[in-house]
Amino acid sequence: MSISAKDVSALRKATGAGMMDCKEALKESGGDYDAALDYLRKKGQKVAAKRADRDASEGVVIIKQPEGTNKAIAMALACETDFVAKNDGFIEFANQIADVAVSSGAKTRDELLTQDIGGMPVSEKLVEQTGKIGEKMEIADFQVVEGDNIASYIHAGSKIGVLVSYKDGGNGEAPQFFRSVAMHIAAMNPSIMRPEEFDLEFAQKEAEALQGQIKVENEDRERLGKPLKNVPQYASKLQLTPEVMAKVEEEIKEQLKAEGKPEKIWDKIVPGKLERFVADNTLLDQERCLLSQFFVVDDSKTVEAAVTDFADGAEIVEYKRVAVG
Repeated sequence: MSISAKDVSALRKATGAGMMDCKEALKESGGDYDAALDYLRKKGQKVAAKRADRDASEGVVIIKQPEGTNKAIAMALACETDFVAKNDGFIEFANQIADVAVSSGAKTRDELLTQDIGGMPVSEKLVEQTGKIGEKMEIADFQVVEGDNIASYIHAGSKIGVLVSYKDGGNGEAPQFFRSVAMHIAAMNPSIMRPEEFDLEFAQKEAEALQGQIKVENEDRERLGKPLKNVPQYASKLQLTPEVMAKVEEEIKEQLKAEGKPEKIWDKIVPGKLERFVADNTLLDQERCLLSQFFVVDDSKTVEAAVTDFADGAEIVEYKRVAVG
């Protein structure tokens, strides 16, 4: 049968599918518009199935924080190539899904996938778009943060987004300060807030791994005539019990005594040495724990110290980081 250019154009405008795909859909459905739509959806499912094992490592992060609300959402929509990720249509589609997330009140990725968008669940719409674009498309991450104060940050390229719920401590510069905290989180990618969230057994295994790693590195340094790195006894503050710290303090005093340092000046020396011991033996915390990391804006202090210094009562309540790739 003859398929008019007008029919093809109408179907293409409604679906975003390619001209030849629309023409084929109309031929296969005998010119029936609704049947052609169904044909394209099924084709999308076939494309999605074929591309299920593909790596969707590109995409875009969208943050929505409706004015006058105490909630913000961050969503990462992933695709296969940077070319598609930068396409205006893809970005518009990501914003449409994010708008659905806000309006529906979805709290999880699974909830969002069931919400209606254009007369079908988001999950089906993703399949449909996969058929149109020819690339795997998925919601890589979706997070919600609630609180009286929320700072947000999207890293250049829109590949990383961060939300931070905070207490401002009465300081009017809190929005700018906590945005810098969000920037830190984007750059340093902490996995937990505090060392206490680690499992003790995990911390002990990480300490053993660090010791082995630094010993191997020191062998190379010794061969090259470079200064050797300190081999830590521990990896996390979780392991630095009062008993451990008391023993370390006694060892420091014994060392000062052996060096002939007058006992009357020990009080000025011991705190600094204890601080250095903690820094050398909390490398896991510095890598994974937000509050233990050295602040990228001022690396002379940890994030925890920076927040404390910013204002009495200031606090990071919660944070979420989403990313593609």
